[in-house]
Amino acid sequence: METSDFQKVANKVSFITIIGNIVLSLLKLFAGIIAHSNAMISDAIHSASDVFSTFVVIIGIKVSSKSADKEHPYGHERLECEAAIILSLVLFITGLGIGLEALNNIMQGEYNNLQVPGMLALIAAIISIVSKEGMYWYTRHYAKKIDSSALMADAWHHRSDAISSIGALIGIAGARLGFPIMDSIASLVIFVFIVKAAYSIFKDAMDKMVDHSCDGDTENAIRACVRKNKNVRGIDLLQTRIFGNKIYVDIEIALDGTMTLQQAHNIAEEVHDEIENDFPKVKHIMVHVNPEK
Repeated sequence: METSDFQKVANKVSFITIIGNIVLSLLKLFAGIIAHSNAMISDAIHSASDVFSTFVVIIGIKVSSKSADKEHPYGHERLECEAAIILSLVLFITGLGIGLEALNNIMQGEYNNLQVPGMLALIAAIISIVSKEGMYWYTRHYAKKIDSSALMADAWHHRSDAISSIGALIGIAGARLGFPIMDSIASLVIFVFIVKAAYSIFKDAMDKMVDHSCDGDTENAIRACVRKNKNVRGIDLLQTRIFGNKIYVDIEIALDGTMTLQQAHNIAEEVHDEIENDFPKVKHIMVHVNPEK
């Protein structure tokens, strides 16, 4: 996919989810205040943080799509991982604030003084679950289509919001059934899910920042691709590293030691092109030739 098309898809998805999150966060905030639900207010804050996170995604994808230059000959793909890391930290801080507030309400122990949430909060929670789950699948679809880690992180941000709304729904329903403390317990459960999502996003982004190797299946597929070349007598070394959403490959192949330099060069070029054609995510391949032992 061309860089311009990549950005267009990402910007389109981001714009739609920004509008959706603004509307949803205002709805949940209004419902939480009117219906006296701390869980719904916490959920509204979570949705509002999604707006900020999506702006981070837009910026991250824009700068990571820049072409390689003299100062950055390997490109800027890793900047998208930095955007994902920022998202994970925003998510964690948001969850921490929600968790501390809920824990404070629970530790105070004044359950009888807590107001019972109104029906409006219950309705808002249901709308939020449906809307955020829809945003998750919509964003996930395009994140996989353009292979964007930042957009996928944003998708999981939407999913964590849907999960938090489920927690809010349970808490509000419990409070309405005569257990007011359930509203605060729901906020605490929301905190756990948000932190878990933040950790997953952070770990995935860090793996791509520190030259983590590809999974075993991908490396085995690359080996199989190379072995299809009848002139290759063996593979002495295969090293892969993930660079943003791209893959770099270093491979050493064994050839007949009696070949001329030109023949060996031509075969190395064939191997290079075969890998590049079979694996679109591979951005750079270094093929080294060894004489067969």
